[in-house]
Amino acid sequence: MSSRWERLLDTKPIPLQEHLLDEVARLLDKELRGWPLNVEELDVATGGGFVDFLAAEAPRPPKEVFTEALRLTRWDLERATDAIDDYFRNRRYRQAGVGDADRPALLFVTRWLLEQLLGLGEATHGRVKRPDMARVLDRLTSARPSEPA
Repeated sequence: MSSRWERLLDTKPIPLQEHLLDEVARLLDKELRGWPLNVEELDVATGGGFVDFLAAEAPRPPKEVFTEALRLTRWDLERATDAIDDYFRNRRYRQAGVGDADRPALLFVTRWLLEQLLGLGEATHGRVKRPDMARVLDRLTSARPSEPA
């Protein structure tokens, strides 16, 4: 009979990068469940329209905004500019239940997610690449971050 320690040693270790991606997904999930999202720096010239989303009393967008933000972030990571262009030009977000009034929130959450993931790539000096960042989104999708805690 093997001891629990032998069984532990027999299990396949998790590669460090997989553990990192799991941890990043967990942290992003926690932040997405809270509202407003934490923004460390905001350039008012380019992101001034998002100031309303940063106020403590800002209402949380509907869950569809978060679901669609994950999709748009993936497309951005994959550099699928044609898909993004078609999505907004034809207002496909409406089909997903996101109204025109929630479009700014959709853009804000998408940009926030993308900045978080690209920041991860920078912090790891390029060791975490865009396909790895998309795998973080896969983990977020399965965790459903759009639902508050």
